[in-house]
Amino acid sequence: MALLDLANPTRFLALSGRVLPWLATASVVVLAIGFVLAFRAPADYQQGETVRIMYIHVPFAWLAMLGYTALALSALGILVWRHPLADVAHKAMAPIGAVFAFLCLFTGSLWGRPMWGTYWVWDARLTSMLVLLLLYLGLLALRSAVEDPNQAGRAAAVLTLVGFVNVPIVKFSVDWWNTLHQPASVFRVGGPSIDPSLLWPLLLTATGFTLLMLTLHLMAMRNEILRRRLRSLEARAAAEAAFA
Repeated sequence: MALLDLANPTRFLALSGRVLPWLATASVVVLAIGFVLAFRAPADYQQGETVRIMYIHVPFAWLAMLGYTALALSALGILVWRHPLADVAHKAMAPIGAVFAFLCLFTGSLWGRPMWGTYWVWDARLTSMLVLLLLYLGLLALRSAVEDPNQAGRAAAVLTLVGFVNVPIVKFSVDWWNTLHQPASVFRVGGPSIDPSLLWPLLLTATGFTLLMLTLHLMAMRNEILRRRLRSLEARAAAEAAFA
């Protein structure tokens, strides 16, 4: 099936309905295996048992950035390609990405307390992630403030593309500035610096959470399509009643 075929909401609903059960099952299975390996993994020689927060905190950080990248692609679909489902995908992803960004900051503060002696510092990585969360919340607020759905979608798309500059700042902040946050240890030149006994559980939990995000996104898109169809039917019924 060509990508353009998915522009038809009916075809998208049919395909996503077949894919969702398998995707949801895969996310549960992969997460379960990842968590089992995470609890069986050895403690870090410096951080001790506290290092286990890494298995949820790091995936949350990755997915917060991935979610905003998906928003940027959807924004291009709205403004440039005018893909019929781009606005649906954009609106569905914003709250999901916001939750992952919040969970990243929350679990990071729990990790920071025993490591740094405080829940929060105005570190470049932490501050740029907070900005990312505020961008997510700004998109949600913008859509709620603008009554016309088409105008709200275009305005949200513009804000998304303007805010996308923050994503590389989040990623490379630990390389560009002297920060308390540890540098990249998985996706780095020369390969991962984490021991395989810690790396594999991390990769599995990250994969599981990615599948979970995709599952939630497809579910949210389906709900948004059905919600828009219901509004269209209600508007049509109201118009027919007015001319009756």
